[in-house]
Amino acid sequence: MFANTRTIALVSVLALAACSDNSGDEKQAEDADGNPVAPVETQIEKETISMSEAYALENQQYLETNKAKDGVEVTDTGLQYVVLNEGGGASPTVDDYVTVHYRGKFIDGKEFDSSHSRGEPATFPAGGLIPGFTEALTLMQEGDTWEITIPSEIAYGEAGAGGGFIPGNSTLVFELELIEVMTAEEAQQLQQRRQEAAEAEAAAFKDAQLAFLEQNKSQEGIQTTESGLQYRVIEEGEGAMPTAQSNVTVHYSGKLTNGEEFDSSYRRGQPATFPLNGVIRGWTEGLQLMKEGAKYEFFLPYDLGYGERGSGGGIPPYATLVFIVELISVDS
Repeated sequence: MFANTRTIALVSVLALAACSDNSGDEKQAEDADGNPVAPVETQIEKETISMSEAYALENQQYLETNKAKDGVEVTDTGLQYVVLNEGGGASPTVDDYVTVHYRGKFIDGKEFDSSHSRGEPATFPAGGLIPGFTEALTLMQEGDTWEITIPSEIAYGEAGAGGGFIPGNSTLVFELELIEVMTAEEAQQLQQRRQEAAEAEAAAFKDAQLAFLEQNKSQEGIQTTESGLQYRVIEEGEGAMPTAQSNVTVHYSGKLTNGEEFDSSYRRGQPATFPLNGVIRGWTEGLQLMKEGAKYEFFLPYDLGYGERGSGGGIPPYATLVFIVELISVDS
């Protein structure tokens, strides 16, 4: 319901375990006859190391352990890979474009990116990626699926990426399927076809939404304002009416025309309070029709909702929005 803004999600950085200092008074070791025994040298000095150093060491140890596993190949750069499935098609050069499916994880198994979760493969220039990813692609053939393990030196290095989303010194593990190799010209043609298909899909959806509103306005009890806002009174109230400058407290649920719910204060278990001039136009207009205690159903055309772009919270472009709203209180 709030005005269309791109929300940047806060991402938790990996919790890193620090090695603690075991200093203190120590008694020198002795053998069975009471003679002093020289201390055994350990791999890690006893002084406390920082969390970032501990993380880097953990990732380096993972690489050492992983490369000893059956089937793991190691290149001169330190890239490690295992062939999971052999294809036999063309191999890309750094000048080609590739279409791939992939999952990216940290060494603890936490997934940080996936084309599978987005529901479609990704297409990009093979030479425009982190060095380890590019190297792996140029070794693969169409139809191959590999597990690749990329040391930080040929990934995002000591700096990491995404403001801590990928910490510095991170070893990255990808399951990578090479689906197709294309020239730059072929990739441009593919992108054009995809854009045309997306535009056609959006146009068809827009027409369907307008048809819904046209049919809905003839339903019993539906009233339509000059802006195109449609509403139905479920229960009238008797209290104050808000202005555009009021703060209001409401309970509400929001759905698409297919019944899919995208937001609900009921589901969260508490009403919402906000300034009426800080929400989408259909809400600002619609709530000014209500009195405290009222309950309305609203049908918002896309130009009174999230417009031609939609919203990242599951609201597509040109979507008609259906809200049930209870106006609990008005604070002017």
